[in-house]
Amino acid sequence: MAEHAAESEEFGVLRSKRNATRYQILVEIAERQPAVNQREVADAIGITAQAVSDYLGDLIEQDYVEKHGRGRYEVTKEGVDWLISQTEELRGFIQHVSEDVIGQVEVETAIATTDVAEGETVSLTMRDGVLRAMAGDTGGATAVAVTDADAGGDVGITNFQGVVEYDLGAVTAVSIPHVRDGGSRTVDPDRLRELAADHDLLAVAGVEALVAATDADLEPDVRFGSAAAVQEAATKGIDVLLLATATRLSAHTDELREGNVSYEVVDAAEE
Repeated sequence: MAEHAAESEEFGVLRSKRNATRYQILVEIAERQPAVNQREVADAIGITAQAVSDYLGDLIEQDYVEKHGRGRYEVTKEGVDWLISQTEELRGFIQHVSEDVIGQVEVETAIATTDVAEGETVSLTMRDGVLRAMAGDTGGATAVAVTDADAGGDVGITNFQGVVEYDLGAVTAVSIPHVRDGGSRTVDPDRLRELAADHDLLAVAGVEALVAATDADLEPDVRFGSAAAVQEAATKGIDVLLLATATRLSAHTDELREGNVSYEVVDAAEE
């Protein structure tokens, strides 16, 4: 933590409360100019109107603000330049925090495939769409456990190294005609059962699709939010059979294309 604190000293606007307040006041003036109500500025940043008046006097003396009459102020070019410089430093600080600090303490959850002790290095794999952690660093992707876990339990992990390698799932979509065009009655139940046997997960979208699954003695795994669910499952290595009413199919294929997930549409019509 001391190292992080030392690095933050490089960012001028954070060096002192005074600098931070000057920055906030300049931003408020720039947003409101030329008619600036000191009470509104004070309320916006949580200080007194008298404090705003004192800061304004300092900013005018520094040539960051010009006064054009009672209640009329304008940020000068020098003031804008100072704002830009401080904003750039803040942007750099935010990047440092997000990449170097938060990135180091991000915690994911995995299923422990062996007993795991807090602080132990674990190897990561993806199976059945779930991240799994095994004690030891024998895999191509590793992390450090931040909790204890028994085999089969959930374990927190951080400090990721390497890439978890796994194949994307495949999506097979069956377009079920709208009820006006025959609906579920046009679908071959045997064909649906054959397709379902080759996939890990069954999703349905639309009443016609649900009835078609029921007629084939299939129990859907996903009935609601199916477009997002199918895409997420496929990106985690799950093979999905999607039964979708014709009017709803395009919403699912659009989602799959956006996620760069491959799919095929097959026919399951009753012969």
